[in-house]
Parts: sequence; C-alpha cells; structure tokens
Amino acid sequence: QVQLVESGGGLVQAGGSLRLSCAASGSPFSINAMGWYRQAPGKQRELVAVITSDGRTNYAGSVKGRFTISRDNAKITVYLEMNSLKPEDTAVYYCYYSGRRYSTQISYDFWGQGTQVTVSS
Repeated sequence: QVQLVESGGGLVQAGGSLRLSCAASGSPFSINAMGWYRQAPGKQRELVAVITSDGRTNYAGSVKGRFTISRDNAKITVYLEMNSLKPEDTAVYYCYYSGRRYSTQISYDFWGQGTQVTVSS
C-alpha cells in the first residue's frame, strides 16, 4: 500500500502563487508516474499535470505556462508550483501515484485525500 500526504493548499488572491507537495511512503512499488488532478464543485476530476518516471511531463492546456510540476526522487515527493492563479483554478487538488509492484509487475493507482485551493477574485 502507498500513503500520500498532501500539503500546501489554501486561499490566495488572483494572480498569486501556491506550491503543493505530495509525499509518498510505504511503497513496495516502482513509480510509473506521479501528478495532480483537480475537481471543482459540480465538475469531473481532471488532469492538471503529471510527471513520469523518466521525467516527461504533461499539463492540462489551461495551466500550461503557469504551473510547473517537479519531483524529488529521493524523497518520493512531487510538487506543483502554481503561479498566476485564477479563480477558475479553485478546486480540490488530488495527488496521484501510479506504481508497479516489484514482485508482480502489476500497476496500481493511488490517490491522496485532496487539498483545497481557493483563488479569490
């Protein structure tokens, strides 16, 4: 099993910045990818950004140029630097971890508990 602990959410004014962190522990897995999804009220959960084990990144079009995903392999931690925040970025942000169990090579997905990001206009 993998535990994901998120931090860094909060309330910020439009144009401001926040940095989210997600630390993984308890992992008998090799990492396929880690990243962030978000879900706004009344909307489906959507991809924000993901970084693969070999460092490739993918961003939602709405956040390109404003958000940056990075990771610390030694700490098994993924970060999301969010700049130029807009009210439409308001959502619960969920950490995502995709790993492959060493013993079976079967892949599993894990989710954090979510952290609220609120951007006021």
